[in-house]
Amino acid sequence: MRRSERLHALSEMLRRSGARGVTAERLAREFEVSVRTVKRDLSALENSGEPIWSRPGPGGGYGLAKSGSLPPVTLSSSQAVALMAAVSAAPDAPYADLAAAGIRKIMDVLDSRTRAHAYELANRIWVDALPASSRAVRSAVEEAMAEQRVIRIRYTSRDGNTTIRDVEPVLFASASGRWYLVGWCRLRDAMRWFAVSRIERASVTKTASNGHAVHEVGEPPENARPVHGGDE
Repeated sequence: MRRSERLHALSEMLRRSGARGVTAERLAREFEVSVRTVKRDLSALENSGEPIWSRPGPGGGYGLAKSGSLPPVTLSSSQAVALMAAVSAAPDAPYADLAAAGIRKIMDVLDSRTRAHAYELANRIWVDALPASSRAVRSAVEEAMAEQRVIRIRYTSRDGNTTIRDVEPVLFASASGRWYLVGWCRLRDAMRWFAVSRIERASVTKTASNGHAVHEVGEPPENARPVHGGDE
């Protein structure tokens, strides 16, 4: 997860903690960073104008003052549930963690009647989704795609062959219920599809991608379409 995304998610977690607050240790576990990093992030948020409060001692922690809340959001209960169902059914999708955080943010600012109806309706939807892959791997892959930088992966193919690859990310694709990173493999000097669930380790390098375009991947699957769902 990039620092900018972590700061946003951190702010949301503080806001959701309400008057209880949350400890730096809990935040560190949640975002898989050190307590020192969390405190540095909290300081950055405060310097940017976020109304953060802190309470020392046992039972203390950090929180966000009510002045940091969002204005009301106009959304129907069915729309809210549609968002919850979509994200719950695809925990391995790119940026799923950020999508889930966004939905929690929306739910928190709905009026009480709409929120209650949405939760009642959500209880009538069951999802049996495959568990998400490593959060560290997904965060690295997402960052590499967003920043268009080469990512180094340890990848085990279907036949059990493990290799280290440097990949220039081009797109994410979902096929047959599995998410893939599609990119230019520098080892094979060709476009390749990598199942995210088979990426064992991943790290973003400082090397910029060479600008491979989506059309270089080839023809998409018959029913494939961009997720924006609208006209350009």
